[in-house]
Amino acid sequence: MNSQRLHIAIQKSGRLAERSLELIGSAGYRLTKSASDLAYSAENAPIDLWCLRDDDIPTFVADGVADLGIVGRNVLAERAAGGGNGLHEVMALGFGRCRLSIATPAGFDYRGPQSLQGLRIATTYPNLLARYLAEAGIEASIVTMRGAVEVAPRLKLADAICDLVSTGATLEANGLVAQTTILESEAVLVRSTRKLDAGVERVAEILESRFRGVAASQDAKYVMMNAPRSALARIAEILPGAGAPTVLALAGRDDLVAVHAVCQESVFWETLEALKEAGASAILVLPIEKMM
Repeated sequence: MNSQRLHIAIQKSGRLAERSLELIGSAGYRLTKSASDLAYSAENAPIDLWCLRDDDIPTFVADGVADLGIVGRNVLAERAAGGGNGLHEVMALGFGRCRLSIATPAGFDYRGPQSLQGLRIATTYPNLLARYLAEAGIEASIVTMRGAVEVAPRLKLADAICDLVSTGATLEANGLVAQTTILESEAVLVRSTRKLDAGVERVAEILESRFRGVAASQDAKYVMMNAPRSALARIAEILPGAGAPTVLALAGRDDLVAVHAVCQESVFWETLEALKEAGASAILVLPIEKMM
């Protein structure tokens, strides 16, 4: 193992794997896959990726085998709830959003957390569930499973479940209804609390900066328009999440100016209509590929 390279652990398959590779590619790193399909190397930076089971990523990073990891916050939180340490979250990455929820059969009379008293709850997150139950003062049995949690009530293995929910389609297909959320999750970048070699640390800092730039540009839009000078104050109010816009003179026009702005929030049709009503014309909304 080359100690002068930055090693990043990512999910080898599943909901975060493809998006992790897309993020790294969007950050400007050209990746080459190994013959085993379990590793990648960057052609233009001293970076290696290792493809692991998601449950193993925190351990690899905490033990210093990998320097960084991309993993669901749910996995990180489950480890922490079980007493694991040696990791900290660097940043949220904006994809893989889901929630860890308690769900019951559709006909269950749920009236709040106390309705869980005395139930058997199946989960792959026993530490997070145990913490939630303890904080809520609920005594319930935890049935730890490795997967297929949603079928536990139908098989009479449990009365309720605690599992990840994204669209809710899986719950509905199994006659379950989400009742309460324990944790909001998404993909996060994690690193060890161990100190990295100075050269590797610099590579990590550049990568983290690029990731922040990718995240910032995802919802950002570059808005351009012509507008009356007299309407500048009103237009600045309408532009969502924008700082002070850039105002440029237009050739041969003293009454009109060009207005350019980076908007950090969504620009909807209603926004454009409000700008037009304020006097703006020739309005263009462009995506932003990169931003630092």
